[in-house]
Amino acid sequence: MKHIKTILKLSMISGIAAISGGALSACSNNTNDSNNALSQAANTQGAFVIIEETAPNQYKIKDQFPSDETRVVLKQLDGTERVLSKEEMDKLIQEEAAKIDNGTSNLTNPNNAQMSSGGLSLGETLLASAAGAILGSWIGSKLFNNQNFANQQRGAFSNQSAYQRSVNSFNKAGTSATSGSNAKKSGFFGGGSKAVSNSSGSFGS
Repeated sequence: MKHIKTILKLSMISGIAAISGGALSACSNNTNDSNNALSQAANTQGAFVIIEETAPNQYKIKDQFPSDETRVVLKQLDGTERVLSKEEMDKLIQEEAAKIDNGTSNLTNPNNAQMSSGGLSLGETLLASAAGAILGSWIGSKLFNNQNFANQQRGAFSNQSAYQRSVNSFNKAGTSATSGSNAKKSGFFGGGSKAVSNSSGSFGS
């Protein structure tokens, strides 16, 4: 637990909260922020994501930041914490991809945009996170430039400060990656990514 707290503190120091823009440009800014976040997540090796269950079967992204490998920690309603396995994440993403194809996903169908303050399903929350951008390369074209997804992605965070920290940290990491000669693409825009395979353990594992 001490390890994750240290990591979170470092990410908060490096992330600068800068929420701006008026009501007239809110929709455009939402799309641009989300598109940039997806693009920059694709330029990183991995993402550390903390998803919190806020109500039965409703989830929010508590925090996320670039990492050497993709790891998703789930904080459940009963207080238990565990790391999602690669198999779990792949299954959740595949199930959500089927919903997108069927037009029943809350992420892309404006008629199903019901999460507001409650939360999304675990699969929807995962796909809205940077881990989803990295692991879900084969469904990126269905989400990129989708206004409803941009709105839902912003709302998938526990608060706007967490969202803005995420955007800033991945923008910074993506810029650093693309400026290097050995930058690798992963996620929605092709290439590979690192992902953990262990399904349990503590934050410090």
